[in-house]
Amino acid sequence: MRRDRKRRIAFMMVAGLAFCGGIAVASSAAAPKLARGAAQEAEYLAENDAAMTTMMQGMAAKPTGDVDRDFVVMMVPHHQGAIDMAVSYLKFGRNEQLRRIAQEIIVDQQQEIVAMRMAVGEPMSRQSAAPTQPALPSSSAPSQRMDPNMKM
Repeated sequence: MRRDRKRRIAFMMVAGLAFCGGIAVASSAAAPKLARGAAQEAEYLAENDAAMTTMMQGMAAKPTGDVDRDFVVMMVPHHQGAIDMAVSYLKFGRNEQLRRIAQEIIVDQQQEIVAMRMAVGEPMSRQSAAPTQPALPSSSAPSQRMDPNMKM
């Protein structure tokens, strides 16, 4: 009986050491992946922080006395900040549902920027491709002139 007990204890010790060794090997194999993940997270956070800083600076516009224009002047950087954060998420994020939401944010916020600028009579700048799409060739770029009656 003692002999069986000693064998079981020896077996458990060997199995435990093998298990711990397996964890050590798995950990060392996962280390580069974790390091890459941490580097990507740091890059994402830096881009997100830059977008937030730019947004907050843009929103700190001096009031002009024209509430309509002041609203647009403050909201455009707010919307652009959302666009910049969504673009950054698309570079690093993996969740398909969140990626679709980020793409929708980009499109919706761009449309709202155009609508706000049109509402106060600001000229439309040359439109570029949405950041989620490849750049447009110069020959197929949309016209700078927009129909003011066009529904968004």
